Order: sequence, then structure tokens, then C-alpha cells
Amino acid sequence: MSLDPGEFLAVACQMDTVDGAVGQNLKQMVTMIDWAMEGYSALGVPVRLIVFPELAIHGSVGATYADKRRHAIELPGPEIEELAEKARSHGVYLVAGTVFEYEPEYDAVFNTLVMLAPSGEIALRYRKVNVWYPLETTQSPIDLLGEGYDTARFPLFPVAHTEIGTIGGLICYDGFFPEVTRQLAAEGAEIFVRASAIMDPWGSGPTGASVMTDRMRSLENLAYTVSAQRGSSPRTGPPFSWPGRSSIVDFEGRVLSEAERGEEIIMARIDANRVRAYRESVLGGNMLAHNRTEAYDYLTRPGPGPRPRLSTGRTVSETEHFATAREQNDAYWAGYYERNPFWRRRRDLAARERDA
Repeated sequence: MSLDPGEFLAVACQMDTVDGAVGQNLKQMVTMIDWAMEGYSALGVPVRLIVFPELAIHGSVGATYADKRRHAIELPGPEIEELAEKARSHGVYLVAGTVFEYEPEYDAVFNTLVMLAPSGEIALRYRKVNVWYPLETTQSPIDLLGEGYDTARFPLFPVAHTEIGTIGGLICYDGFFPEVTRQLAAEGAEIFVRASAIMDPWGSGPTGASVMTDRMRSLENLAYTVSAQRGSSPRTGPPFSWPGRSSIVDFEGRVLSEAERGEEIIMARIDANRVRAYRESVLGGNMLAHNRTEAYDYLTRPGPGPRPRLSTGRTVSETEHFATAREQNDAYWAGYYERNPFWRRRRDLAARERDA
């Protein structure tokens, strides 16, 4: 493994995934890989990393665990092998977006990011920790820790030490939790690859949460982010529209390249050497070095509201699961106000003023 990665091109392929059309989606992924390699060949810098969006192969299939189990694959599998051949032929690291992965040992379906090495082997397998509760009926590894989930074999936040840099993966909603990328940075990650399918209105418009979180996670961890978003319309991914806004961000939070709506391929030059030099030399704004970790204890305390537990929802539809989540939420806050008379009075006063 080289200690001097050097400059290379990173590519994000923003794709109009069609729900359930695995063959069609794979064909489009292969085409976009070839387009990227051909289109950027004249720039004199090699393409070494290509990233696709969340669920690029499957799309958002079904509203129940049973639906997702029906579409889930085991890894490695023929779908991944087709893309592995492209990784081998072009000599690139290829993030195949995410797949619905079935793990028979736990009878679980995970939303799993897969990165293939230039050899075609799986270099990184990350199972989404922060599933989009309550509308994403896949398992989080966290819910299986009490059932003997093997974190030695499947680390919660794995990184891949490669010749182009140390790479860590995250998936969509994970990007809203700064702890995810902070843990990846602690494991040595210099490049974050984020596979997402953020739908309207969160991805664009006034919130612009897609690019905003890409920039913040890069800035606070002094790392590059290569973020591929889904760019679909309600026609191919009902009931949502998927605004895209894929981005490539540098270690100072600077947007190097950004997509708009629809299908698009973007690229930027990145170099892990620059991350290493910056982390070692910068005095002001070095959040990794300056973080007063001993000051914070919130990770050991439960946050407000009920904590999601999805693993028991294997036969539950998203509608039923949402209703269950609402009941848990209402029960939590009823108990909260019962225990806190001051805030109960404030709540009741606000209700009277609203109804007046």
C-alpha cells in the first residue's frame, strides 16, 4: 500500500433509479461508469473512486419487511459481481450504492453500503446504523447487539485502508448524526463516501440538508466527502421526488463540485495527502485535535423521545410501524409532562392561547 496516494479524480454518479427494476438499474450503472471513465480520461488525472446513490440497484421497493426480504440479496452475489467486473476492468474503487442485504445468521435485512476494490473484492461493507425511523423497515445492527451481533466480524463503523486513502462509508440519514463521521475519523478515515436518497423537501429548497450536512461533516472532521444522491422523479420513485444535489466537498467544507436535479455525473480532484498534511499542521480550526471529549457525557444518556427499535418489526408495514412510533412518542411525552409540572403548565397555557 502506497504511503503517498497522490491526486486522483473522484466521481459521484447521480442516478434516476427505477424502483424494483434491478436489471435496468444495473445496466444504467454500468453505462454511467463507462461514461465517467471515457469523459474524464482527457484530464490527465486517473479516476480512482466512483460512488453511486443509496439503493441504486433496488430502488425503494415495498412498504414492509417482507417486501424488502423478497428483494434482498446475500453478499457477494451476481448483482455485485456484474459491477465488480467494471471495478476490475477500470481499476477503480467502486461504491455500488447500497443494497438490501439479507443476513441469514440473524434473519435480518440491512441497508448496506458496498465498496468494491480494483480487484473486484468487497473492500468495505457498512450496514446502516441510523435507519430512517419509522419509515425504513430494515434492521439496524444496534438492535441486534443483544442477540450476539458479531462486531469483530462486522464492525459498526468500518474503514478501508487503501492506496488512495482511508475510506469510511455512511448512508443518507447517517449524515445527520455527527457522531457517525466523528467515529469514522477516529478510525482514520480521510475520505467519506456517502450513498444517499434524500427526498424532497429535505434535500433541496430552504433547508438544503443534503449539501449542508455533506459540508458540515467534512469541515468538522477535516475530511473529503464524495456524496452521491438519487436524482429521480415521482414517475420512477413514487411517492417522492428525489432532488439530487450530489456533491464533492473538501476537508475545509468547500464544495468542489455539485449536481442539480436529474441524472448527472460530477467529479473533483482530491488527494488524501492534503488531508494528512492539514491535520498535522493546522493550528486553528483543528477540531479533531481540539475536541474536549472528556467534557461530554451525552452519549451515555438517553436522548428525548423514545429510541427506535426496528428489529421487532419484521412483518410490520411502514404505516403500522409509523402508528406504533406515534404511540411510543405520545406515551413518552405524556410521562414527561407528568413528571415536570412547570412544563405541563406551560404546555397547557400555550394550548389555551392557541384555542382562544
